[in-house]
Amino acid sequence: MSKSIITVVGRDQVGIIARVCTYLAANGVNILDISQTIVDGFFNMMMITDTSAATKEFLVLSDELEALGKEIGVIIKLQREDIFNKMQRI
Repeated sequence: MSKSIITVVGRDQVGIIARVCTYLAANGVNILDISQTIVDGFFNMMMITDTSAATKEFLVLSDELEALGKEIGVIIKLQREDIFNKMQRI
């Protein structure tokens, strides 16, 4: 298993979860856990995913998710689990 963390942040709007999940499913990325909240109109989502069966390279997934975020008006970041954990310790 190759775990990765996806974060999505931005103004709330209809379809954010649907667009991100549709992209992930189309590219063989499995969602292991998902948490989302809306605070004062701001959407925040964190997903733990398994990218081991992904149909694209990790960097391609990262770039395409970032582009999807721009398209729908949010910021989407994809990070490998080990990098995410190390950044949280700093």
